[in-house]
Amino acid sequence: MKYNKPNKSWRAKLHGVIYGTHTTAGRWFDIILLIVIVYSVIVVMLESIPRYDQRFHEFFNISEWVVTILFTIEYILRIICIKRPSKYIFSFFGIVDLLSTIPKYLSFFFVGTQYFTAFRALRLLRIFRILKLVRYTGASNNLIKALNASKRKIFIFIFFVLVVSILLGTVMYLIEGPEHGFNSIPHSVYWTIVTLTTVGYGDISPETGLGQFLATFIMIIGYGIIAVPTGIVSAEYASARERIEDDKGRCCSNCATEVLREDAVYCRKCGEKLEEVD
Repeated sequence: MKYNKPNKSWRAKLHGVIYGTHTTAGRWFDIILLIVIVYSVIVVMLESIPRYDQRFHEFFNISEWVVTILFTIEYILRIICIKRPSKYIFSFFGIVDLLSTIPKYLSFFFVGTQYFTAFRALRLLRIFRILKLVRYTGASNNLIKALNASKRKIFIFIFFVLVVSILLGTVMYLIEGPEHGFNSIPHSVYWTIVTLTTVGYGDISPETGLGQFLATFIMIIGYGIIAVPTGIVSAEYASARERIEDDKGRCCSNCATEVLREDAVYCRKCGEKLEEVD
């Protein structure tokens, strides 16, 4: 006796489309959603330019309302099709979705809030769900491990730079003083950090010979300071890769995940068939 499989409920089907990318409908839903997001962000940006707003104000307004209504429907559907709505509502993307939807409604009561719809740009983070950059996962994992391994060194380095900035900023305050734009020690420390990082806004600059000499010294050591964090992370990254290669040098060709068992046939992470060991 054959039994027919029970049909999925409409909520389950809707959940598969909205939250899943494993189905064709789910992938198309996210792709269309991203296109609408990009379009709405472009509209908001163009609307902020006076000459475009004067010529196409009505078109921009209608476009914004259409997009807002679509996002409102999507937000409601996301809440309806899950068992625990609060999990989505208070999640990062749930908050972003809400922030990207309500500004147009608030424009009824507060002038200018429609420009907050630029929050929709944050929704483009969902692109990672579509692209599924599996083959780069291993490399990103190695980078994360390198950052974790070097975080103490980087923290100590940043703390050292902060101490040096305070000392040099104080010295510059004593040399130049308020008469040359260095109104306070915090202001002088700000100048030191800007100079040390080679940003150089140019809003204040030393005028005395001694101050200019010190500024030159800070600029020179700034180039060396920029290279230190890069060297720390690069060394840890290279070390992490060497550890994987030394461990019999076997890893998944698809996602670069380390193979733990010699007799493994498939990758434990992505399911890719592993290369045979000679």
